[in-house]
Amino acid sequence: MATLQIETEKPAHPLRRLDYLTLNAYWLALSYTSNSLGPIIFPTLVAALVPDYQKGSALGVLSSVGLIVALMVQPIAGAWTDKHTTRWGRRRPFIVGGTLLDVVFIVAIALSGNYVALLVAATLLQFSSNLAHGPYQGYIPELVPPSKRGAGRGVKQFLEIVGIILASQSTGYLVGHGQILAALGAIIFFLLFSMIVTAVFVSEQPFEGAPPVSPAKPELETRRAGGASDYLRALFHSRDFSLWLVSRLFILLGAGLVRNYALFFLHDVLELPNPASAVGSLLAVIAIAIAVVVYPAGILSDRLGRKPLVIASGLLGAAGALLLITATNLTQVLIYGGIVGVSIGIFLSVNWAWATDLIPAEGGGRFLGISNIATAGSGVLAAGGGFLLDYFNAQSHNLGYTALFLAAALCYALGTAIAFGVKDTGATRAPSTIVAVEEDALSN
Repeated sequence: MATLQIETEKPAHPLRRLDYLTLNAYWLALSYTSNSLGPIIFPTLVAALVPDYQKGSALGVLSSVGLIVALMVQPIAGAWTDKHTTRWGRRRPFIVGGTLLDVVFIVAIALSGNYVALLVAATLLQFSSNLAHGPYQGYIPELVPPSKRGAGRGVKQFLEIVGIILASQSTGYLVGHGQILAALGAIIFFLLFSMIVTAVFVSEQPFEGAPPVSPAKPELETRRAGGASDYLRALFHSRDFSLWLVSRLFILLGAGLVRNYALFFLHDVLELPNPASAVGSLLAVIAIAIAVVVYPAGILSDRLGRKPLVIASGLLGAAGALLLITATNLTQVLIYGGIVGVSIGIFLSVNWAWATDLIPAEGGGRFLGISNIATAGSGVLAAGGGFLLDYFNAQSHNLGYTALFLAAALCYALGTAIAFGVKDTGATRAPSTIVAVEEDALSN
């Protein structure tokens, strides 16, 4: 493989409105996939394959084993593509290859007839998905000028919200009516469609105004991409980046404890006859809440800094988790879920921007891949919620859900407290420029 080369013979070209969509198209598929499998399809399959008293633990293991694989694969794949290219590009071969493998393993999920087969297929899907995800997330910091990254992030969040809404309605309806195969087929469609858009329309040539990405230094060329020393250097790039990771870990863990076991809660506590459809409604409310706040939160963070908004999101998340303990009907769940959705919307808009403030642009794939330590790591730890749920449910009827939501509130509080120690430079840029660019991008 050759060392880093990014078609330097071609002149940089302006970033068009359509480019915002093609650069971010794959986020739609990733969002649709995760919000279909995690809260709806996997809980439904697990509940059908294991005894009721083991379903929390079984779901936790299914989630954690796959996410441990993701935790390793995503940063390594991202780091490798930071430093190497192929005749088909740097990121593109991983995005295409990973997606095609996704299709194979989704079919394996559909054919799984027991828990072990489901566990293996889901784990392999995490491997292939993150083989594409790690390199893909280097596109915006690498190709887009700094003055337009706010717009790029805005479109990214918009498409992720669309993915949540589509998943909540289509997957919730299909699974609620026993059409799990059709729900898995829809995931395959979104993955292939978004992959084709990305592979065909993203040239991997930086747009006009983007800072040049320097070739790897000679002493780095002999080092294996994603090696342990390189990985640790990125992980401990700065005290602020390390604290940011830990804060993100705990806040996402709080959200995961609420989200992952929502279907079981709606079935066991509210005794709803169709919990999959109810989870779809809950996800839709959360998505709408995210859509309402994500754009103004991004603007406010450019004016006030990232830290105040992240702290506000953590406090709202803790409040929503505590209120869910008191819920006795679906309306209350939807209202309290909306509070959690506002929290998530603020957090998703601001926290990812905070990361890009703290990392060097030339290592976007590597550093944002490292951020998966918090993202996937929170999912791994959220598996403990399944054991917590089963243990306390065995002590008293449905006591596990009280313990689960209390643990979620505590995680939100810890993540918020740690965020106080992270340097905040988000308010140093001119906010008017960023606002104008975001409005231009989202109006298309």
